[in-house]
Amino acid sequence: MVAAMLTRALSSRERVQDTLSEHRNEIVALLSRYVAKGKKILQPHHLLDGLAEVTGENDEGQKLRDGPFGDVLRSTQEAIILPPWVVLAVRPRPGVWDYVRVNVDELAVEQLSVAEYLEFKEHLVNESDKDNYVLELDLEPFNASFPRPTRPSSIGSGVQFLNRHLSSRLFHDKESMQPLLDFLRSHNYRGQKLMLNERLQSLPKLRSALVKAEEHLHKFPKDTPYAEFEHKLQEMGLEKGWGDNAEHVLSTIHLLLEILQAPDPSNLETFLGRVPMVFNVVILSPHGYFGQAKVLGMPDTGGQVVYILDQVRALENEMLLRIKQQGLDITPQIIVVTRLIPEAHGTTCNQRIEKVSGTQHSLILRVPFRTEKGVLRNWVSRFDVWPYLERFSEDVTKEVTAELKGQPDLIIGNYSDGNLVASLIAHKEGITQCNIAHALEKTKYPDSDIYWKNFEEKYHFSCQFTADLIAMNHADFIITSTYQEIAGRIPLDSMKATPLSPFLVSTVWFMELMFLIPNSTLFLLEQTCRFISLIQKNRIALLLYIVQLRSCYSILNRQLNICVS
Repeated sequence: MVAAMLTRALSSRERVQDTLSEHRNEIVALLSRYVAKGKKILQPHHLLDGLAEVTGENDEGQKLRDGPFGDVLRSTQEAIILPPWVVLAVRPRPGVWDYVRVNVDELAVEQLSVAEYLEFKEHLVNESDKDNYVLELDLEPFNASFPRPTRPSSIGSGVQFLNRHLSSRLFHDKESMQPLLDFLRSHNYRGQKLMLNERLQSLPKLRSALVKAEEHLHKFPKDTPYAEFEHKLQEMGLEKGWGDNAEHVLSTIHLLLEILQAPDPSNLETFLGRVPMVFNVVILSPHGYFGQAKVLGMPDTGGQVVYILDQVRALENEMLLRIKQQGLDITPQIIVVTRLIPEAHGTTCNQRIEKVSGTQHSLILRVPFRTEKGVLRNWVSRFDVWPYLERFSEDVTKEVTAELKGQPDLIIGNYSDGNLVASLIAHKEGITQCNIAHALEKTKYPDSDIYWKNFEEKYHFSCQFTADLIAMNHADFIITSTYQEIAGRIPLDSMKATPLSPFLVSTVWFMELMFLIPNSTLFLLEQTCRFISLIQKNRIALLLYIVQLRSCYSILNRQLNICVS
């Protein structure tokens, strides 16, 4: 028997080169057909239609279509035609891009770098000679303190990746668990101690206190309220946050004892997911007429309003449930921040405060757009809001701080304008940020990235695309529509293939709703649910769970870096 041999996977350039040697006439005919279209961008269906026309129905044509060159074309997202050149932007798998340039006259095939490809593409609109002093910006995720997986196979196992990284640092030896102790001892909510108090100064004392607490709690029935043994646990060094009854507190204590005794990444993930972290949330949606009645059908007003109000009700219910299960008597607050419009045309958009119906602790806070001349009184299109957002973000920070009597634990942006405001506030105040894309206009207007000047007067895409790049790369979480929008489908394209290094979470809610954290890792958690109420609960619970994990990891990672330095 001949032993199987491992061979290196061919690059896109090598596949094109090899096919050119075997099917020279067909490839020349195909590329010449592309070049005959003149200077332009060809979309995937243009490329595949041309291949079908050239190859016909014969066996040789079928072999070419099913071979390596056919695979390259099916993975190509766009082709730039600048006669005699054809450049293919190939995405063979999620997170991997190849750029292949072919000179049709000389039949020369070469690989291009990202910078070379973008420079070549710009010649579609700028035919001048190369400028040696062009400013280039590499917009990677702005937070570099977290590890990032580099392999597409990490999609689906990002939580495990992040837990293994953190665990490898926390579980190096007995003393390396000290940052976890420091985190639990320092954790508080507006001065109220949570989890541990100052009695526990060392890891041995923590282990001893947990064992004693475990023994003490076994004396009580499982449903015994926390208040029955609160003072005894406090004397041992344990504060509120472990659970609302004996069973829940025992379970959380047992998790931490397992981590201290035999470190395990899954136990660490579960434990950190139970630590109370989220009590106050701000949701931003500046444009349009945001209200609860008589607004649908108004300019720039539609599904986003319905989605946010629905999200607020579900989020409040989930927060109340979690806070109760954590044994706390803290009242959560959710504030939806939008623009106050004095000329409200019969809506409530000229009212500063409006309670969200169906909630106990949620409200709409409206803040006006201001200029040097005063408050802007009339509606402004979502494409024209950009000059007002910086000052708006400063006013929102003051208003929200006054309403909450402190900072929020999470800020959620919506659409490009809300995401940019969320980024400005989160960056300045150090708040965990979540973005909801809703729509990226670049995908709705074909080739608007390269021909943006054609749309500038009406849509101001130079501002919006820049805002999207800043906000998407600054965020801790991004909510998009489908997994395909991030990782793409093989062999089909990604709808919003903006380079990000995402943390991906999914539940099913009419369509797949995705949660994405670009600062570190990719993972996909898919659940199939039949009832909308269950789906609603699951997706909000998942959001809060990821926020808690992200916040805990940030603090622990920072403390680990301090210990190392």
